[in-house]
Amino acid sequence: MIRTLTFALMMGLGATQAFANDTTALLKTGGLEFVKTFEISMEEEKLYISPKEVRVDYIYRNTSEKPVTTYVAFPMPDIEGQMDAMVDAGNTASDNFLGFSVVQDGVEIKPSLQQSVYAAAIDMTDIVKAAKVPLNPLGDATRAALKALPQDTLDDWLTRGLITQDIFADEGAVKAYIPLWTLKSAYWWKTTFPVGKDTHVSHKYRTSVGGTVAITYLDEGKPKGQYYEEYRKKYCVDDAFVKVSQKLLEDAAEGKPYYFENWISYILTTGNNWMGPIKKFTLTVDKGEPDNYVSFCGTGVKKTGDTTFQMTATDFSPERELDILLLVPSGAP
Repeated sequence: MIRTLTFALMMGLGATQAFANDTTALLKTGGLEFVKTFEISMEEEKLYISPKEVRVDYIYRNTSEKPVTTYVAFPMPDIEGQMDAMVDAGNTASDNFLGFSVVQDGVEIKPSLQQSVYAAAIDMTDIVKAAKVPLNPLGDATRAALKALPQDTLDDWLTRGLITQDIFADEGAVKAYIPLWTLKSAYWWKTTFPVGKDTHVSHKYRTSVGGTVAITYLDEGKPKGQYYEEYRKKYCVDDAFVKVSQKLLEDAAEGKPYYFENWISYILTTGNNWMGPIKKFTLTVDKGEPDNYVSFCGTGVKKTGDTTFQMTATDFSPERELDILLLVPSGAP
């Protein structure tokens, strides 16, 4: 098992919803199903995460004696509707809300996009589409479309858990409703891995931003309570990071910038769907700005530049996802 270490490092502004590694996929009626391959190995993965962009470069190899044609899928972060959504979900007017692009062996691929709407763990995509309401729950067009729905439809959607009434909206006699559903998206494409030749695949997309307006893992300035235990396990928050957090709260009381939380999450474990471990893995985190702090779990992380930190591993089989906690000052760009 990989031993985890904690780092309280100066980092740049930014946070994301969860992203994911490539995985092979099998198209079946009703949706996209991810499967494991026993023929294609991931020779190398280079993952770069910054406040503005995520870039991933892969090298795959067909270890069999004949060409392998399969579907490759890339799950995007879930977009969850909520009363007070503190997340930058990119261009919510576009299905490609984070500007995802993929290049294979120097040629840009136009992947297909599968999107589904879930409420109470039930697929309600057809219901939302039939009402001609956009699927992204955080889009302005989605809320505008809800206003045009007949009341009996709104009442039905309230019962299904698709929406809730916005009791804080001041729209006179007109009731306002907020989407509560979760949008699940995955890009997929069909490709052939030739024998005896490396296949290079690269992705990039905008970093989504989310967070809180407080340092929530300290209870009245003390490292205690449920949140602290969760953060200690998820982000490897240690005593040194707690002391930094406490000092930031003290400074804020004296009129210095107030710090709040941002997160970056990246799903690594889908990398286990390829044959064997990832033979060579490199993670680079770019801090962007010098005024923020971070804590995360990793092994052998080294500072490689003024704003970058790097972890490398060989024969890497991810046992957990990558979760990064950032402390960001108020007023940061």
